[in-house]
Amino acid sequence: MKRNIEKLSTKTYDLLIIGGGIYGAWAAWDAALRGLSVALVEKNDFAGATSANSLKIIHGGLRYLQHADIKRMRESIHERMVLMRVAPHLVHPLPCIMPTYGHGLKGKELMSIALFLNDAVGFDRNGLQDPQKRMPAGRVISRKQTLQILPGIDESGLTGGAIWYDCQIHNSERLLLALLHGASEHGAEIANYAPAIRFLKEGNKIYGVQVQDSLSGKNADIRARMVLNTSGPWVNSVLGQLGDPVASRNFKFSKAMNLVVNRKLIDKYGVGVPSKYEFKDEDALINKGSRLLFMTPWRKYTLIGTTHVPYDGDPNDFAITEKDVQEFLDEFNQAYPALGVKRDEVIFFYGGLLPMDPTANKNGHVTLTKQYHLIDHAKEDGISSLVTVLGVKYTTARDVAEKSIDLVVEKLRQRTKGRTEIEIVPGGNITRFGEFLGEEITKRPWGLEAEVVEHMVYNYGTRYPHVLNVIDEEIALRERLDPAQEVLAAEAVYSVREEMALTLADVVRRRTELGAAGCPPAAALEKTARLLARELGWDEAKISEEIEATRALYQTQPN
Repeated sequence: MKRNIEKLSTKTYDLLIIGGGIYGAWAAWDAALRGLSVALVEKNDFAGATSANSLKIIHGGLRYLQHADIKRMRESIHERMVLMRVAPHLVHPLPCIMPTYGHGLKGKELMSIALFLNDAVGFDRNGLQDPQKRMPAGRVISRKQTLQILPGIDESGLTGGAIWYDCQIHNSERLLLALLHGASEHGAEIANYAPAIRFLKEGNKIYGVQVQDSLSGKNADIRARMVLNTSGPWVNSVLGQLGDPVASRNFKFSKAMNLVVNRKLIDKYGVGVPSKYEFKDEDALINKGSRLLFMTPWRKYTLIGTTHVPYDGDPNDFAITEKDVQEFLDEFNQAYPALGVKRDEVIFFYGGLLPMDPTANKNGHVTLTKQYHLIDHAKEDGISSLVTVLGVKYTTARDVAEKSIDLVVEKLRQRTKGRTEIEIVPGGNITRFGEFLGEEITKRPWGLEAEVVEHMVYNYGTRYPHVLNVIDEEIALRERLDPAQEVLAAEAVYSVREEMALTLADVVRRRTELGAAGCPPAAALEKTARLLARELGWDEAKISEEIEATRALYQTQPN
């Protein structure tokens, strides 16, 4: 992928996409596979906002049984299998457990029925050849077995546990980047740090947008037959440029947050723990009276999520505060006090904005919007050549993006079908993941340690040798950026040359795993910054500026 803002203004595209989050990335990949000429612009960096706020779970929608929403369950289970098929290096099965209490709404009997229905709805969940992707049937286990897996869990009324299987995504940012690589290789022109500052409009017809290159400050007009708005939390400000009636929609958002803890609180299982705080979902047919907190093992750490609070501010001002972290940590510790997670063990936090139901916000409780919004502005507002999609879930982003491109091609009067359900993303051409991983570790390319090869395969799949080719130019690039992690100097260089990384944070937070679980040590930041300085022409002042800006991203804001 090469960034070239000037080139974007030299032709008229079939489709221009505003927003480089997961929905925009899937849409670009889908449209490019259908043969459309595609341009995509992102105001900051790819996956720089809500798409990076993830508990890393690709779930089959077991909780939708509370709403008797079999359709959404079916969609989620199907998409979970699709993601394992098209991105097998990034998406892997994860057993999950939830303790059961009493014999009522939280009891074993009801959960047995729920697990049976979950397996019935997901009857084809094992449609892949790879044994590593097998999803066993759900089951209930005894009280004793539950306590062995969850030592110290609240034993009052404990009757056992329910086990089911979902998936965990190893690196959500790498999936998004793989999609952009694929779109680019099929002709899409892509640029980050290029905010759309106004629509190009003639009468009631949109024919493109004007973007500003954040690097040069120059403006460029990008023309397209259709514009797809996937701007996420910025949807109100983007549509606000068009004035009424479009601007009057005013979607509401919640602040979502997940915590990263620097120890493994549990091994092998994702765990759902009932909160001690009362929560009522107005739409649920079966209401358990509290929400489920979830913790998952992730690399050497634990993720805890997800909390939601209403957010009324400008998305540009979004920040996680110390109060946000402490209040959520207090809630988790009340739910599972035996773990005793201390504030200084929370080394990082993921935050983002998700659309919420404005009518369901009672007593400070947040109910997320249950359905995506796909808006044909020609039909609803009399503004032609513009479509907006606002999604809710990472799991079903592919399916929603496909529906949005279906609408785009219908308006372009073309007859093409989406292929992203079967087309393997770059790096994912792996039939049996376990065998492939073992073979690559045995090869030990460039003399790399086994754990480094494993790290490369999990992040880049079959494309990892492309990343490592720069080692042939300079043997020092096979060194680690941080002795405690497997991330190589070669990855940082590749990020700049092939993935439009323009800042230290781009590399640390979104292209590599270096800062995925907390701020890297000073030496690692310095080493990475100097590699980027060599590639991007930074001076000493710029190096210091980038290091300080990156460190600031790991700090909570004052309350």
